[in-house]
Amino acid sequence: MIKIETKQLQEGAILAQPVITPLGQPLAPAGSAVTRQLINRMKLYRVEYAEIEGEEPAPQEEAPKPVKEAKTYAQESKTHSQKVAGSSEFRTFQIEYVQAIELMKQLYTAAIKDNKPIDSQKLLGSVADLFQSRNTIVEMFDMLYNMRTVADSVYAHSLNVALISRMIGRWLRFERHDLDILTLAGLMHDIGKLLIPSDILNKPGSLTDEEFAKIKQHPALGYEILKRQPDLDSRIKKAALMHHERCDGSGYPTGLTEDYIDNFAMIVAIADVYDAMTAARSYRSPLCPFEVISKFEEDGFQKYHTKYILVFLKQIASTYQSNRVILSDGRGCTIVMLNQNALSRPIVQFDDKSCLDLSTASRDLYIKAVL
Repeated sequence: MIKIETKQLQEGAILAQPVITPLGQPLAPAGSAVTRQLINRMKLYRVEYAEIEGEEPAPQEEAPKPVKEAKTYAQESKTHSQKVAGSSEFRTFQIEYVQAIELMKQLYTAAIKDNKPIDSQKLLGSVADLFQSRNTIVEMFDMLYNMRTVADSVYAHSLNVALISRMIGRWLRFERHDLDILTLAGLMHDIGKLLIPSDILNKPGSLTDEEFAKIKQHPALGYEILKRQPDLDSRIKKAALMHHERCDGSGYPTGLTEDYIDNFAMIVAIADVYDAMTAARSYRSPLCPFEVISKFEEDGFQKYHTKYILVFLKQIASTYQSNRVILSDGRGCTIVMLNQNALSRPIVQFDDKSCLDLSTASRDLYIKAVL
């Protein structure tokens, strides 16, 4: 039997003794396997150690450990971003990403100017390479975040929406054919913006009412472009037309309600909003995933299909379980447990091992960045 500190526990180890909180609450019986959830609960209830099966190793003299200084938000975020950007995986992703954008440019320009058919299989191949080359969802989002410098906003945004939409489809357990159609719907949802003057699309300041009215034409413009593509699935065309419609009727161009909005358009809408909010704007910095989740929660979910938005938000939040984050007051901490009724405000643990339930904290204190 070995006594192991909670922070050093490994998943899969077998408990030799039950795990009990300092107040006598049982967390796990003897003989059960250690899981990530158990480790997080032990940290939350300040259980300092567990006794697991095995033999105590012979004692070895340990060299004194150097004292680590706490890193600031800027230092931590810069270090993580640099690590991602300097990896060989990111360089490969960057090349494939830019190649996919160039292919979109060629095919969309030919479709708009010369009414040529869009080679959807070519497009799918480029996106599939990007999607399948990532080991985890976190890695995918890290890659997308580091591609924010790409200037072709319509194309880059559409590619991001396609990748995020495909993730949602996988979380919803869609079959391969539907996943491919959903991916294409994300790729083409904003094609109508290519007919909007670039000085309006890229205007750094606020849009006038007249300019915003022109922006709001892009769903109908995109639908007209895709209508001339006879081989495209109708759901791709509807996603272009309906991705700004909202289930409560507050969207545009027609103010449709949930019963009249295509399902794929509702999924693309969620991916579209998520990518837009996590991108930098002239009037604000990019929002972190938990700030975006908070925005969706504030809307009360009435704008989006309940099943789709809940699956998406739960998966996004779960993706960052055990991740290092920075709070709005600059403190670094680690997510140890999600609050299912307040996904944007999980339980976090600080470097001194103390924990805080953000759902009970002041609204001024929230997760500002994910590392």
